[in-house]
Amino acid sequence: MNSEFKSVEASKITIAELMLPSHTNFSGKIHGGYILSLLDQIAFASASKFSGHYCVTASVDTVDFLNPIEVGELVTMKASVNYVGKSSMIVGIRVEAENIQTGIVKHCNSSYFTMVAKDQNGNNTPVPGLLLSNDDEIRRFCNCIKMISLKKDKNQHEEIFDYKSEEAMEKLKNYHVKLLGF
Repeated sequence: MNSEFKSVEASKITIAELMLPSHTNFSGKIHGGYILSLLDQIAFASASKFSGHYCVTASVDTVDFLNPIEVGELVTMKASVNYVGKSSMIVGIRVEAENIQTGIVKHCNSSYFTMVAKDQNGNNTPVPGLLLSNDDEIRRFCNCIKMISLKKDKNQHEEIFDYKSEEAMEKLKNYHVKLLGF
C-alpha cells in the first residue's frame, strides 16, 4: 500500500464556464446531461491530480439537481477528494451558478463520484492516504464512510430480497402500481 499522504488541498480543482444556448434542453434550461459531462471531467481531474495516475469513473454515487441553470449564467464547479480507499477515491463536487448581471449565486448541484486510479497497464493502483486538516474534511470523510456502508447494505438487500414473496406483494399495495398477471 502507498505510504504517501496528501492533503485534500492537493486534490482541489475549480472550473468555471459560461452557459451557452447550445447547452439547453427543450425547456430552455441547461441540459442535465451537459452538467453531468462537466462533473465527470472535474472528478477525473481532481482524482488524477491527487493520485498522480489516470483515473476512471467507477460510479456516480449521488447527483442532486437542486436548481435549474439558465443560459448566460457562469457555472463554477469545485471538486476535491473527500475519501480514499486502496485504489479508489470519492470526489465531492459543488456546482454554483452566478447571474453575471446581478451577481446572485445559487447552489445548483451536489455530486459524488467514485474514481479508481489505474497504472500504465490498466490495473488498479494504490492512491496516497488523505490528510484531514479541519472539521469539514473530517465530516466529509465520515459522510463518505456512511455512504459506502449504505451502498453495501443496499446491494446486499437487493441480492437476498425475494421480490415475489407475500411480503413484497403486500408492500406494493402502498404504492401507485397495479400488478398484472399475479
